[in-house]
Amino acid sequence: MTYDGQFEQWVPVPLEQVFLFFTNPGNLPRIMPPATGTEVVRVHLVPPPGVANEQSMITDHQPLAGAGSELVTSFRVLPFLPFRAQWIALITQFEWNHHFADVQKKGPFRRFQHRHEFEAETRNGVEGTRVRDVIAYEIGFGFLGALAQKLFVARQFRKIFAYRQSALEGLLQGKRP
Repeated sequence: MTYDGQFEQWVPVPLEQVFLFFTNPGNLPRIMPPATGTEVVRVHLVPPPGVANEQSMITDHQPLAGAGSELVTSFRVLPFLPFRAQWIALITQFEWNHHFADVQKKGPFRRFQHRHEFEAETRNGVEGTRVRDVIAYEIGFGFLGALAQKLFVARQFRKIFAYRQSALEGLLQGKRP
């Protein structure tokens, strides 16, 4: 069975700055709840269109992950236990200042697709960005997977995105979460 989720927020930060923040793989652990212990283990960067290879690497420039980039992360499956799992994500789509999408190559789900969308939006005279995440996933394991979705998985996604939403604005404006 496929499950869908959508999370959205507006931040008073220009679109270009928000998009660059999200395309830097090093920022992923910063927007994940500390209890997950998310770490970037390995990154294979493919530069976005119009970016030279040397700028997509970790130098004095911010690293940028375009389509074809692969990100390997490690995280705690259950925050209260020391067991860790690995997640390998592949960026499959990239359009400057609009969206990028990734899929799980290896990880805890049977299938996982995540599209990150960005749109400039002014609210009350303040230039900002609407950030939307659209996810579709399959857990697998039949009845047990459906039970896990009901008891744990959906709630965990809500917690992860609630944390991210509370931390994102401060991070983008140079404040600690």
